[in-house]
Amino acid sequence: MDAAASSSPLAEASFAFTRAEKVFTMLGALLGMLLAALDQTIVATAGPAIQTDLAIPASLYPWLTTSYLVASTVMVPLWGKLSDVFGRRTVLVIGILIFLAGSFLCGVAWGTVPLILFRAVQGLGSAALFTSAFAVVADLFPPSERGKYQGLFGGVFGLSSVVGPLVGGFITDGFGWHWVFFINLPVGVVALAVIFLRMPSLRRPRTSRPRLDLAGAACLVLAVVPLLLALSLGRGHVAPGEAGFSWGSWQVLGLFALSIAGGVAFVIVEGRADEPVLDLRLFQGKTFALGNAAVFVIGSAFLSAVTFLPLFMVNVVGLSATRSGLTIMPLTLGVVAGNVLSGQIASRVGRYKALMLISLVVLTAAFAVMGFTLSPDSTQASVTAKMVLMGLGLGPSIPLYTLAIQNAVQPRQMGVATSTATFFRQLGSTVGVALAGVVFAHVLTTQMRERTEQASHGMVAELREYLPAGVEGAGGEGMAPGQAFHAAEVKARLHATFEARRQQAGAEPEAVARVDALEREAMAAVDRVDRAMKEAFTEATAWVYRLAIVVAIVALLLTARLPDRPLRKGPLPAPPPGE
Repeated sequence: MDAAASSSPLAEASFAFTRAEKVFTMLGALLGMLLAALDQTIVATAGPAIQTDLAIPASLYPWLTTSYLVASTVMVPLWGKLSDVFGRRTVLVIGILIFLAGSFLCGVAWGTVPLILFRAVQGLGSAALFTSAFAVVADLFPPSERGKYQGLFGGVFGLSSVVGPLVGGFITDGFGWHWVFFINLPVGVVALAVIFLRMPSLRRPRTSRPRLDLAGAACLVLAVVPLLLALSLGRGHVAPGEAGFSWGSWQVLGLFALSIAGGVAFVIVEGRADEPVLDLRLFQGKTFALGNAAVFVIGSAFLSAVTFLPLFMVNVVGLSATRSGLTIMPLTLGVVAGNVLSGQIASRVGRYKALMLISLVVLTAAFAVMGFTLSPDSTQASVTAKMVLMGLGLGPSIPLYTLAIQNAVQPRQMGVATSTATFFRQLGSTVGVALAGVVFAHVLTTQMRERTEQASHGMVAELREYLPAGVEGAGGEGMAPGQAFHAAEVKARLHATFEARRQQAGAEPEAVARVDALEREAMAAVDRVDRAMKEAFTEATAWVYRLAIVVAIVALLLTARLPDRPLRKGPLPAPPPGE
């Protein structure tokens, strides 16, 4: 019998709520999640202004995001356990208060290091908001109705990805970057008011005094933090002034070793704990184990699919940074639509596996289309259409896998189950981006060197100073590998150079003709190098999506083995052996 099925009747008692309590509880949880979701995209938009104002070194700039991500990821399972012990409302309130404190401190930050530390404080609170949101739905509704409401939370998260950059740009330009943090305060106050006024405690009765697994929490931190730091700092190539270390460096290898030691200690401690942070017996259930494995794999594909596309849109299609970001909007809208529709359908039919498999087939097809049809001649419209297909494939993964995992555990374990799914999704995203980054950097560097060397063969000396570093015969320092090659700017500078030569030639027709011929040759060479650079970026981006195809197929195989248990309408019955 699954460990999740064995519990006392008291612990499995169902909550009973009035309609008003359900509405206000959902509203409070939605506002809490909106806080955390909007903050991620708003701050990203304000990043350049923050860097300029505080004079943040390029080597420390990524830590504005890394500190938030590490703190949030490591706290997700801890908040999940605490919400099971002390109730969702308590954890949600504490999470909002920590998040608001971090937001205020970020807004008044006076330097780089304080801002990085205060972003970590924000991350500590945001983990409670994400975990509580999905767990609250599980408390309010049985699995047979849960899907359509979980889709709302996925929709809020997706819409924040669209609204966040626009709001972030407006606030930064109109009021200053400090207000991208201060704007959280009034929203948080409204959320707290709703929670305090009408939200029940959502705490299940206990027959014994709760005991916190501090040793397990410490081991979890030791396992996760070094792993995330290693994945965030690891680089295939470390440019001068760049934050990070090569994958084979002692720093990265040491972090991996520390993470492994922490993971082993966590397994040992949790196996002996009376009330573990994460009950490892849950993984004896086939649905729980395979569901979280699939969530991890899909998470690794999600961020990889969107992280490197803006580079392609800027360097190949020729869009501005703002317009390249808008290319992701159709994917986001597809994710929202997939969230809401899949949740509604799952609630109506009472099953989830068929929808999961269909969405993964769509996702695999979308990755294949991106991986094998991208070209240097791709347009914004053509890429946008492919993004919609990808969004529809990714959308159902957020509510359906959480729904399946929740459906396999008892209500007393809902917080742990929900936070575990969120934890594996975030961890998968970090691992996926790191792996895709290695592939992207390797292919780009190799392709750029080979293609530009071929394109610049026999090139005139006047052009060499504009070539990327690594091209044979490039003069001066050149450009950093992967940096954009702006053909129009290079042509303008070359034209000015040759115009000065024509003036020096004076009225000598033969000399002027030689300069004109040399300029035509140089301009043709610029076009060849520009095409070569676009082909290199295209190939590197395409390989990211080809890697994602493999990831999607792995997720499909894991999901195919997932038991298709009906969504129950009450407490969990004993499952069949092995499930």
